[in-house]
Amino acid sequence: MPAYLPSPPINSFHLGPLVIHFYALAYLVGIAAAVIITRRRYRAVGGDPDLVGDVALWSVPAGIIGGRIYFDITTPMDIPHVWYGPFAVWDGGLGIWGGVALAAVVGVWRLRRHGVNVALFMDAVAPALLVAQGIGRIGNYFNKELFGRPTSLPWGLEIPYQYRVSGGIPAQYLHFSTFQPTFLYELIFDFAWAAVLVWLGHHRQIKPPGLFALYVFGYSAYRIFEESLRIDSSVYFLGLRLNMYIASALTVIGAVWFYRSQRRPLPAGPAADAAPAGDPGPQALDAAGPAPAEEPHASRDSEQAAPGPA
Repeated sequence: MPAYLPSPPINSFHLGPLVIHFYALAYLVGIAAAVIITRRRYRAVGGDPDLVGDVALWSVPAGIIGGRIYFDITTPMDIPHVWYGPFAVWDGGLGIWGGVALAAVVGVWRLRRHGVNVALFMDAVAPALLVAQGIGRIGNYFNKELFGRPTSLPWGLEIPYQYRVSGGIPAQYLHFSTFQPTFLYELIFDFAWAAVLVWLGHHRQIKPPGLFALYVFGYSAYRIFEESLRIDSSVYFLGLRLNMYIASALTVIGAVWFYRSQRRPLPAGPAADAAPAGDPGPQALDAAGPAPAEEPHASRDSEQAAPGPA
């Protein structure tokens, strides 16, 4: 048995005339898993699960575009030197933060058009995003990228020489053959933090969008650790990788966001906003409580007219 993790010998396969890249396949599987998880979580709080598909239809392309824009801006040295280089996502190169940012903007736009509670949806999708990101990191393994400093640990990742060169690592590290598998560290963290968010949602009274704020805080805090290990190409500022500054800023933003969200009063019936139009759902009816005794014939419409804040 080798005392390291070997790199896969291929990064794609042929299906008839099509070339299927494992990087793209991993992201597609991750997106599908995120949609399934979000549907289940959103239904549990009284939301319409079919709305998840509508949001995903718009947010997923926006996320890919945003992720590529972020990559092109922050690592221009890694853009392939061909006319379609800025768009060549099949070769890797999607910045998580750019993807989440643009997908969130488009997602909020779709949710507001449907008139539902945005905060509830954000909490439903938070663990699902982490699962999708973790699955997507498997694609980095097949692309032989997202690795850290040289290491002799048994789980060190073997990187062939041509990928060390193309990865833009410093010349003094080129003669090493095994490196920190930071893609694997992130995969483990993503799944573990997703489990923590799910547990918190079931065992603690987290006011929305508290879980999403914790997603921003936790993932960004982890990235500070990861960026301290990575040696692949990056824009540097004052001796630190650009992503180190972004991770630090988002960690603070996520913590402040969570603190402020938990200090707000809890809505009387938050699930009412998430219920499909014309159907307040069981959670909304429970939150509304029974009709007063002196008004035994109160209309169903009157119960629906008291949603929480949008």
